[in-house]
Amino acid sequence: MTLKIDIIEEQKKAQEHIKEQGLRVLVCAGTGCVANGSLKVIEKFRELGANVSTLTDYDKMTIVPTGCHGFCEQGVLVIIPEKHVTYVKVHVEDVEEIFESHIKNGQPVERLLYKDPKTGEPVHKNDDINFYAKQTRTALKNCGKINAESIEEAISVRGYEALAKVITENNPDGVIDTITKSGLRGRGGGGFPTGMKWKFTAANRGGKSYVVCNGDEGDPGAFMDRSVMEGDPHKLLEGMAIAGFAIGADEAYIYVRAEYPLAIKRLRKAIADAEEKNFLGKNIMGSDFSFTVHIKEGAGAFVCGEETALIASIEGERGMPRPKPPFPANKGLFGRPTLINNVETLANVPLIILNGAEWFSSMGCETSKGTKTFALTGEVNNTGLIEVPMGTTLTPLSVVYAIGALPHSYGYNFKTNHI
Repeated sequence: MTLKIDIIEEQKKAQEHIKEQGLRVLVCAGTGCVANGSLKVIEKFRELGANVSTLTDYDKMTIVPTGCHGFCEQGVLVIIPEKHVTYVKVHVEDVEEIFESHIKNGQPVERLLYKDPKTGEPVHKNDDINFYAKQTRTALKNCGKINAESIEEAISVRGYEALAKVITENNPDGVIDTITKSGLRGRGGGGFPTGMKWKFTAANRGGKSYVVCNGDEGDPGAFMDRSVMEGDPHKLLEGMAIAGFAIGADEAYIYVRAEYPLAIKRLRKAIADAEEKNFLGKNIMGSDFSFTVHIKEGAGAFVCGEETALIASIEGERGMPRPKPPFPANKGLFGRPTLINNVETLANVPLIILNGAEWFSSMGCETSKGTKTFALTGEVNNTGLIEVPMGTTLTPLSVVYAIGALPHSYGYNFKTNHI
């Protein structure tokens, strides 16, 4: 099939546009950093950047509000990729010093650099920050690196390329086979094999069916799905569209709790922008495939994280679990076959399509392939969000030490490896 949209050409245009932005200053605008004042930091940087060409060696400076970097304990985060530096706990009063000292004169502001928890020394290079040392990011790959509200920036990092690939190849069963071989399991807690669930739902192709994204993240202290929706909404939408193509669905719902207003705002914009680009909607990229995405705001009931209760809530009923069988794959939303996956599961799909099943299955352990995001909250030095390969253990030389998250209250038992 020949598509009307050349996605590779779109990528080149988007990448060229980013090059024209000059010095990119990334400021975290995830929920945690916004609460710590990042919007004022962004405003101050933009005020100073208005005259950047007359004050520095740069023709232009672009302030990029991003999604969550995961290093929440150290927010507000300001990252300058070209200078390989990360500033932590930045306040609006610090912005002028960063601009005058580092951007203008090339001298890092050492007091705002992250301090190594072992040595107490400031870390001058992003790659040397131990919080990220043992992480392998797939679902979170772009979070904190792109403007979450810019579809051009999503395209520049291969957004919608996987969707173009599956539509061009026009082999829905092949897509399901790739997801099956990857070993991807549901990231919502149940761990059911994703490819198997897609296959069960696809068996009912031919009539009306739905894709539902479960973004009802109600576990205390959890914000993994929220960070993906806020930081890389186009990856989620692309994963949903690929799922819809594979099972024969033309309509979808994202069920997200109303307590996530920033995620909802960015999802709504992402959907509108994707429809304008013809990455969603009718006859996507000039093909016969159509896919419409709606947002359903949940009222915060914990039980609606269960798939049949979620379905009832979308239908306007009280969110109560329904007996199974029938399973949603056979009789789900509005009585039609329905595929339900959570945010993180769907966010992995485009990368699996682009890089192959073997790439994904090379990570993780024998029974659980790939990576998993985890929220670090409570009695740890660095609360935040991490993504590590499945099977990673909490040992002194592994995640706990590497991310600088040694518990500061309960201590760490080096004999039993238990926190």
